[in-house]
Amino acid sequence: MWEKFTRFLELIRFSHTIFALPFALLASFWAWMLPSPIEGIEVGFRWQHGLGILLCMVFARSFAMAVNRLLDQKWDGENPRTANRHLPARLLQAGEVSGFAAGCGLGFMASTLLFWPNRLPLLLSLPVLLFLGGYSLGKRFTWMVHAWLGVALMLAPVCAWIALRGQIVQQHPWDLLPAVLLGMVVLFWVSGFDILYACQDTEFDRRAGLYSVPARFGVRGALNIAKTLHFLMWVTALAMTFWVPALSLGTIFRLALLGVGALLIYEHSVVSERSLDRMQLAFFQLNSIISVVILGAGALDTWLG
Repeated sequence: MWEKFTRFLELIRFSHTIFALPFALLASFWAWMLPSPIEGIEVGFRWQHGLGILLCMVFARSFAMAVNRLLDQKWDGENPRTANRHLPARLLQAGEVSGFAAGCGLGFMASTLLFWPNRLPLLLSLPVLLFLGGYSLGKRFTWMVHAWLGVALMLAPVCAWIALRGQIVQQHPWDLLPAVLLGMVVLFWVSGFDILYACQDTEFDRRAGLYSVPARFGVRGALNIAKTLHFLMWVTALAMTFWVPALSLGTIFRLALLGVGALLIYEHSVVSERSLDRMQLAFFQLNSIISVVILGAGALDTWLG
């Protein structure tokens, strides 16, 4: 039982939850901290809402990864880099993964009830699941698939905000601005590092007829596009300190962004057209630090402000 459990955690790369979860938590913290513009509607912290955010994040991401592995098992088996993944290596059966995906999807929908009487999370749960699951098909018809993944993770802060402040957003759509800007940071950041990661499969994607930025523009072009996206991520994060004064993002957050900028520069310095050997460092370790730094600095600055 424990071995099977650990295989499912490995299948969905559970440790990679660190990419999106900090942004959902930061959006939640801001949603709790900002006062309500509508009399009679309070948005203070409630334990069931915090639990709902965590459960929805885990279930949604697990569903998306399981669907991705199911739909891509043919390509994973043919690609030498991914041939040892659980489905092509027969460490897990397709039926088991299908049941796991279905259970996670139902778990996600059930978890949205923790935000009741806000009905928006439940009403939007199925469209969100369809969008997340559809990402795995993107590589079959568009090299913009990396942006699809970016939008999928962008939903983390946006959906968390709607879950906590849905009644306010319905009457004051501009209340959603902090979450959208934070989501744009996630969009540019994730799209950029997914392009970096896809550079490892440039030749395979071309042979298999799959679409990606590296397959379309080559590794050098892909690296330049990733650099541009990460620059846009940094600029958007900095712009938040001016465009959303209610968040009180100031010295701490801006100093943290200097550190984030340095990490992004280092990330691109360890990956080159001639050498992709340090991709694991660039993809997972550095980006994990970036997400946690933004969470910590964003929450601390708003708390002190």
